[in-house]
Amino acid sequence: MLFAFSNIDFFLTRQKFRPWLMKKIIETQVLIIGGGVTGTGIARDLSLRGLNVILIEKQDLNAGASGGNHGLLHSGARYICSDPEAAVECSNELNIIKKTAGHCVEETGGFFVAVSGDDEKYIADFPGKCNTAGIPFKKIDVADARQMEPSLADDMIAVYEVNDASINPFKLSIENVNDAISMGGQYFSYCMLQGVEIKNRKICRAEIQNMISNEIFYIKADTYVNASGAWAGRIASLAGIPISMVFSKGSLLVTSKRITKRVINRLRKPTDGDILVPGGVVSILGTTSVRVASPDNIFPTVDEVDRIISEGERMVPSLKTCRYVRAYSGVRPLVSEGNNDDRDVSRGFTLINHEKDGVDNFVTITGGKLSTYRLMAEKTSDIICRMHGIVSECRTKTIALPSTESGEWSEPGVHISESFAPKTRHDPVLCECEMVPASAVDTIINSIKNNKGNPDLISIALRSRVGKGPCQGSFCSIRILSHLYNTHELTHGAGINDLRKFLNERWKGEQSLLWDQAIVQSSLKEMIHCGLFGLELETH
Repeated sequence: MLFAFSNIDFFLTRQKFRPWLMKKIIETQVLIIGGGVTGTGIARDLSLRGLNVILIEKQDLNAGASGGNHGLLHSGARYICSDPEAAVECSNELNIIKKTAGHCVEETGGFFVAVSGDDEKYIADFPGKCNTAGIPFKKIDVADARQMEPSLADDMIAVYEVNDASINPFKLSIENVNDAISMGGQYFSYCMLQGVEIKNRKICRAEIQNMISNEIFYIKADTYVNASGAWAGRIASLAGIPISMVFSKGSLLVTSKRITKRVINRLRKPTDGDILVPGGVVSILGTTSVRVASPDNIFPTVDEVDRIISEGERMVPSLKTCRYVRAYSGVRPLVSEGNNDDRDVSRGFTLINHEKDGVDNFVTITGGKLSTYRLMAEKTSDIICRMHGIVSECRTKTIALPSTESGEWSEPGVHISESFAPKTRHDPVLCECEMVPASAVDTIINSIKNNKGNPDLISIALRSRVGKGPCQGSFCSIRILSHLYNTHELTHGAGINDLRKFLNERWKGEQSLLWDQAIVQSSLKEMIHCGLFGLELETH
């Protein structure tokens, strides 16, 4: 397995194959392109059905929409008017995921709340629409709702309770890929598809580039799965197949503390700043829908932040004055035929067997939602099995997703407890914001190395909560870097670039939130890392 780091813009161009002479060729039954929840879910599903798989990702796990969402496990109620079919899929999958991946889920429950001035027709239609879709709900007295959630606005006019939940997408992907690997699968990170060779209506080889070493190698598979989300059109174009994609950027904000017990949704047609999702000790507020030309190099803008907060405070007034520690963006992978409003594009998924396009062993899965990732993986795996002549039912509906030690530290705030205190003398805390000790970092390092990867700051942060607290890496980055040197994982000046990249990634989420305490914290970090350490200076 190949791991590394790089701030490299992702681009794919169809090109001629390089000579095969002296190039490494790896063979497998299925090559999956894309390391988000759908790609990792497919890897696990196919592994459970006895197929040998390789999963490749141009960056690392959850680099796209799977790492840029609010972590909401939908009851389906949000889509009962705009997309009833997607609403039913979400509702069904919620129940399956709670049973089979409960350790990745926090059963928060949820409220849909309307405030003074909201569309009364939408409010009146809500119960009937839920009944039609089979989505459980309960009308809650406004006074009772305020007792249950004291942060809610005083001018609420209607409240309905639904069975929304919060899910950890990072843990979900880590656990899925770990289980696939335990059954013989392989995961190559920072490996980008550069081209495919087609003969007799089939892809016979894929050209892969390790984005760190620049090594070129080839993967020969029986079937190829395009699970690259917003990049699905680019991947398909390498096989000469057009897919019309719409890129809808959504930005979200992370609060420094948990605001509510439950998920809070605005009881109106989906729009900006109308969902507040609790997760561990924080809450996530979002989202927006902004059409962008490309899924690369996206970031939240100040205008988006202002709009999210001004809308969110109508449901929960304290969102106007609370501290935000980070903003981030993801791109929804939507397949559209000329829709003007991205929120009107179906949240259902698109599954394409490219036999009709002249390529018999190539499948694309895109669109959909985090909540329906397992269903997307199931339907894709069904097609792959038919291509292989295998009669095998999906097992992810009933077989629990195993919990692994390396996924344990991706949950926010779960390890803050008195029982942890006696260990701190010989197990120092390296990230105080999220209480991540050295032993946890060592566990993550060992997991990366067992998969033949190279541990560094960004890979450790991806698999844990380090750098995600109020200090945004000001102190833990130095401690963990020192730990990597002390344990001989890094030598000489190798860590300087890693530190710079890690802090630059944190900065992307801070720059649109610079007011009050956040600007004080950011200024302190700048003084430490730039003023004292001279991190901005070019290295020679």
